[in-house]
Amino acid sequence: MSERDTHFGFEQVPEHEKTARVRGVFDSVAGRYDLMNDLMSLGLHRVWKRLAVFIAGVRPGDRVLDLAGGSGDLTRLLARDVGPQGEVVILDINRKMLDLGRDRLLDSGQVDNVRLVQANAESLPFAAREFNLTIMGFGLRNVTHKEAALAEMYRVLKPGGRAFVLEFSHVKQPLLARIYDTYSFQLLPRLGGLIAKDEASYRYLAESIRKHPPQAELAEMMRAAGFERCQYTNMAGGIVAVHSGMRL
Repeated sequence: MSERDTHFGFEQVPEHEKTARVRGVFDSVAGRYDLMNDLMSLGLHRVWKRLAVFIAGVRPGDRVLDLAGGSGDLTRLLARDVGPQGEVVILDINRKMLDLGRDRLLDSGQVDNVRLVQANAESLPFAAREFNLTIMGFGLRNVTHKEAALAEMYRVLKPGGRAFVLEFSHVKQPLLARIYDTYSFQLLPRLGGLIAKDEASYRYLAESIRKHPPQAELAEMMRAAGFERCQYTNMAGGIVAVHSGMRL
C-alpha cells in the first residue's frame, strides 16, 4: 500500500515529510518568532493568549500541559496561575523553539514550577490521567494527524480535566474575509521576507490556516476524540477561536 499524502500548506506531500518540513519552518523563524508575532497581529496575539488562559480558569495546584508551547507565552501566564504547588509542562517538537521558551522563562524568573519536554503531540510521553488541563496555542494546524493529538490530549487528562485549543480559524463575514485574505497572502509573506528573511515559511503559515478545520468541524473532531461539553468562542470575527472540551 502506498503512503498517504497530507497537506503542507496548499502543497500535497507524503505524510512522513510533513513533520520534518514543519520543523524546518520553525527552525528558520525561531530567532524572529516573537517580533513577527507582534508585527503580524499588531500585538493582538498577546491579548488572545491572555483571554484563552482566562477562559481556561487554571487553579492553584493544577498540573497543566502546554502543547506546542514554543516561546513560552502561555506557559508564563499559566505558571503564575498554578502557583508554587502546581506545575506547567511546556512541550514542543522543535528544539529551537523550546530553547527560546526556556530562555524567556529564565529571563522572567518563572522556572521553579515549569518543566520542558521535547516530544511530538501525537505521541505524548506521559501516563494516562496526569494533567488537570491541556492547552495548545497556535500549534494544532501544524500537526500531521490532528485526531491523534486530540486523542492524546484526552488520554493524559484526569477525569474532570479540560482541553483547550487556541488556533487561527475561519472568518465568516465576507468583507473581513477578503481583507484578511489580502493581508495573509500578499502582505504577510513580504513581511516575513523583510523581517525574518524567510518569505516561504510565512506563506506556508498563511496557507496552513486555510487548511485547518473550521470551527464546527474541529468541535466535532474533539467529540470524536472522547471530549464532552465541546464548545468554542470566536475572537476577532473568527480569525481566532478557542475550543474547549472536558473529559468526564
